[in-house]
Amino acid sequence: MDIEDWRSRIDEIDAAIVESLNRRMACSLEIGKIKKAQGRPIYAPEREMAVLSRVEGLNGGPLSGAALKRIFQQIIEESRRLEQERSE
Repeated sequence: MDIEDWRSRIDEIDAAIVESLNRRMACSLEIGKIKKAQGRPIYAPEREMAVLSRVEGLNGGPLSGAALKRIFQQIIEESRRLEQERSE
């Protein structure tokens, strides 16, 4: 494969990532509704730690565990921000 073939594959993967992130955020919004109805806080540090631990365990590389953790911390932060924004 040449560089354009690889770039095309990356474009396809990027589209799948965007779709997956939006599906994940939709789930977060539903969870936010449940939390609000139950009077629970949006921030759940124990759940965040469990998610980070789980994704690190799923990692097969070449991405380092630390890099994957940073990415998911940002995803979680955006989920929390979205839940907060929609619950106001």
